[in-house]
Amino acid sequence: MAFQLKRPILVGGLGLTVSLWLLQGLHSSAHVGGSIVWSAIALGSGAWWLRQLAQKPLDLGLPARPVDRAAVDQEMATVEVLINQLAAEFPATASDATEAIANLRLRLAQLPAELERKQARLSIMGGKSVGKTTLTRLLASNWTTPQAEGQSSALATTVSTGAERTMDLGATDAAEVQSADLVMFVTTGDLTDPEFQAIEQLLNRHQRVLLVFNKQDQYLPDERLLVLQHLRERLSDRLNPDDVVAIAAQPAPVKVRQHQADGSVQERLEQSTPAVDALAERLKYVLANEGQQLILSTVMRQASLLKADVLTELNRLRRDRALPLIEQSQWIAAATAFANPVPSLDLLATAAINAQLIMDLGEIYQQKFSLQQAKTAAGAMGELMVKLGLVELSSQAIAPLLKSNTVTYVAGGLLQGVSAAYLTRMAGLTLVEYFQEQSQFANQTADSPFQLERLTQKLKAVFQANQRGAFLQTLVKQTVTRLTSQTSASTA
Repeated sequence: MAFQLKRPILVGGLGLTVSLWLLQGLHSSAHVGGSIVWSAIALGSGAWWLRQLAQKPLDLGLPARPVDRAAVDQEMATVEVLINQLAAEFPATASDATEAIANLRLRLAQLPAELERKQARLSIMGGKSVGKTTLTRLLASNWTTPQAEGQSSALATTVSTGAERTMDLGATDAAEVQSADLVMFVTTGDLTDPEFQAIEQLLNRHQRVLLVFNKQDQYLPDERLLVLQHLRERLSDRLNPDDVVAIAAQPAPVKVRQHQADGSVQERLEQSTPAVDALAERLKYVLANEGQQLILSTVMRQASLLKADVLTELNRLRRDRALPLIEQSQWIAAATAFANPVPSLDLLATAAINAQLIMDLGEIYQQKFSLQQAKTAAGAMGELMVKLGLVELSSQAIAPLLKSNTVTYVAGGLLQGVSAAYLTRMAGLTLVEYFQEQSQFANQTADSPFQLERLTQKLKAVFQANQRGAFLQTLVKQTVTRLTSQTSASTA
């Protein structure tokens, strides 16, 4: 590991545990250790818990539209800082480091040019057989954008031909949609649930959307109005009613009867003219009035996606460094709980181990904590585990796996040891998940308090993900092997 970690809490905490253990042997009262432990936890965490009541939940979404040039520049500057941080933390021996970082820098370098472009990119999205290809061809061949007032040049329209293909409505990460300034979502009637979810995902990514009701010619006039009204009502809280338009990109042929001079009647099918005026007018209006804003929003979205990619790689590296520390801490907790005959003192030892783990992981994730902050956070996390019932649930899950052991006192010690290892690992993995999420916020410092709601959610998710029988069996087997081998070595 490229850095040295000092562990004053771990050394001091375990030392205090041993001292209290010896003191427990000199006094008959069994309440000394428990009083000291719970008093320390209460004093350390009481004020911390009260402060959380005023904390607002984290907003994990992208900045809401509209965005300005300054916000986009700030986002790109943040990405550059993160790329430099990634380059600094990449192991020097990593063979793919140079290429990966060079690719990220190239993507960042392309964003300023995107801000200067004068063309708005459109993408057409929808389910099967809704008329995407016909509409794309129609717009590309017959429609152009007039010059917008106040602009030196017109915003020409380029229709993304890559979006013509039928798309899986659940897969909204397609490059042509991500890079589009405006998405026309095509449907042929009332929205299905997958269609509604797809539109919701687009809007949640702050993409500009027009909902296009195609093939309206297949409905009676009264039915067309009802469908259009229902579409607008269903998305009334997310879309302007004018952004929901009805068209007929390829109307069905009309049968025409022509009476001849000799009295005969000839019939023929004539292709109707496409009815896309409503869509054309709305597109013209949006591009004339929101053209530059659309481009700013797209570049902001691209910068945010790039930032997410950098953070993913950065968090992968940090997780690789964090897991050995978590594993080391879980074995220290297991050995301490196994050797310690006083259950209340296990809490003090576990609190010291978790406090040191918070400091170690905080250093890895560039969120350093003072000794007092780490102690306070560890006490609060321990109380959170108790409140959520995780301590009892872990013992209930682990105990049946230790029934094969026939030595009573060893079995009891093993239960404590395995439980301590398990809970320490849960605490460590929770902190990793929490710090990874927090790393996207540039203003996080050592003085930034823990977000209780987010920490609770992470702890629940990590606990649920690690209740699998195979995981517990592996952990029990590893812990029993370690502890029994240590016991045999001490006896020898």
